Amino acid sequence: MSAMAATAGEPAIELVGLEKTFRKGRDVTVAVDGLDLVVRRGEVFGLLGPNGAGKTTTVEICEGLTEPDGGSVHVLGRQWRRGVDQEIRARIGVCLQETKFQEKATVREVLELFAAVFPNGRSVAEAIALVSLEEKADSRTKGLSGGQRQRLAVATALLGRPELLFLDEPTTGLDPQSRRQLWEVVREYRAGGGTAVLTTHYMDEAQQLCDRVAIVDHGKVIALGMPNELIHSLGAEHFVELAVDDFGERITAAELARLPSVQQVEFEPARAVLTVGSVHTVVLAAERLLAERGVALLGLATRHATLEDVFVHLTGRRLREDIAT
Repeated sequence: MSAMAATAGEPAIELVGLEKTFRKGRDVTVAVDGLDLVVRRGEVFGLLGPNGAGKTTTVEICEGLTEPDGGSVHVLGRQWRRGVDQEIRARIGVCLQETKFQEKATVREVLELFAAVFPNGRSVAEAIALVSLEEKADSRTKGLSGGQRQRLAVATALLGRPELLFLDEPTTGLDPQSRRQLWEVVREYRAGGGTAVLTTHYMDEAQQLCDRVAIVDHGKVIALGMPNELIHSLGAEHFVELAVDDFGERITAAELARLPSVQQVEFEPARAVLTVGSVHTVVLAAERLLAERGVALLGLATRHATLEDVFVHLTGRRLREDIAT
């Protein structure tokens, strides 16, 4: 760690009352609305929320790419301003959702170009090994898969041995295997003492990687904590989904809510989602009720609660309903 690194107890990022508004003609968009946030050193911190919630704007402010309208921003104990900008940039790494490379350049050539900016950074060979691209080192970027391109982008962000790594939607559009390969890169970076800030729409990704997450909506943090803590805050960890031909007037939402162990009911004419404490108890009782009322059960599924359910509980809508950056 550099000489200017702060004490171990100092956060990697501290945001107080952060504000950012965008104006285009008569249109005014409040992207960040008095946001407070602390990212601890040595953790993978997730920013979750729909597009338009303020995640990317918040991250861009932390990266020094966008200037806030109000509030204070401390990154690695420093504030973005002339004379300090380069000091901060030398200590952070940034990986965007999509990075364009010169198509005829090889993986090795791309990294050699980026490495020239970091005289005391990692070697090209070390960066290639970090993201497991040894077999593609002399391949042109044009022929890389989406997952390999993203791993190359992460490698460029890691060349400078950053203390703080920003990952903006790093696995969007990737296949499951490529996503898991990137997860391993992030885990190894954290194991080496690094701090990462991750924005994502994938709840399984956040639960797998993040020590803590902040759910952001309309420019504010509406929930903050460890993934399991937020899930436990729902008061139940299981869901039972019933698919039927039609409840009609034969069964009401209130009747389903009175079944043993049911805590909440999401009710539609041909579907019901029950938030429950005991799956076994509810399934038996629901099947009995449906049979008694002559309602045909077309499908039954059970699942564990997720961060997606936390978001629905807090906002009344699903996280991926309105995806459009």
